[in-house]
Amino acid sequence: MSDKVQFELVSPAKLLLSEEVEMVVVPGGEGDFGVLPGHTPMLTTVRPGIIDIYENDKVAKRIFVEGGFAEVSEERCAVLAEEAIALDELDRDHAEARLQKANDDLQAADNDVTRKVAERELAAAEAMVAACGA
Repeated sequence: MSDKVQFELVSPAKLLLSEEVEMVVVPGGEGDFGVLPGHTPMLTTVRPGIIDIYENDKVAKRIFVEGGFAEVSEERCAVLAEEAIALDELDRDHAEARLQKANDDLQAADNDVTRKVAERELAAAEAMVAACGA
């Protein structure tokens, strides 16, 4: 068995990253989870948050994801992200404006559908603002 795991990050538009890594930590829908070689296969949701990619026993890359799905096997972790941005490319002003708009949209929601959409956007915006300070 290899001492690396193949990590792939895919957005709706393209393959963003594909490389062998020591470990990847993903913000799963049920909580953060780390993937090492030999991981038990699983399929799970990804919540808005930061993916940490480890090399040489330390975090080598950090990527904000808005949400999506993760598929894990013994030798591979693939994250299908709705949106992915390298942490050092996040713009705090943009994130705070997005948060304000999400709060406004939630206040203006007049039915269950628009409320659910606004709540989802609010969670993503809050995670993005928090990631700017990470």
